[in-house]
Amino acid sequence: MKRQTKFYNSPNAPKPNRPIHMGAVGIIRKNEKVLLERRTDSERWAFIGGGLKMEESLEECVQREIREETGLVVEDLKLLDVFSYPYRIAAYPDGNIVRIITAVYEVFVKDFKELKCSEESRELRFLSMSELSGLNIAETHQDILRFIMEQKIQAIP
Repeated sequence: MKRQTKFYNSPNAPKPNRPIHMGAVGIIRKNEKVLLERRTDSERWAFIGGGLKMEESLEECVQREIREETGLVVEDLKLLDVFSYPYRIAAYPDGNIVRIITAVYEVFVKDFKELKCSEESRELRFLSMSELSGLNIAETHQDILRFIMEQKIQAIP
């Protein structure tokens, strides 16, 4: 798996040399905790999601990524925000540098019994809001984390 360097609001971020990368992540809650994955490509924590395929909508993207990365089936979802700041950059070892735009959804799943790690994740874990604040999170998810903390988005039972 390719390792990448992500930048967030950094003056040292390189200029993109590829088309914009669009993706979606899901905020999945259970018992006042939020589900995150510890990624194999960076050892950092991230919300569940990934890149948009040409033939799918953002909603289909987040549903697919959640199913692939956790085994969970999305029952319903709600768009929370779109993070499109120009300083959300990822640089890959092959020289590709992309700007990342991410749609963030609140996601409701049918059943948590099928929770399982994919090859992209070392670990899946539900974390409380207090645990989220000290987390080593992927740079391009830091603004999403701040948004969640500031909005005090309530967990579902």
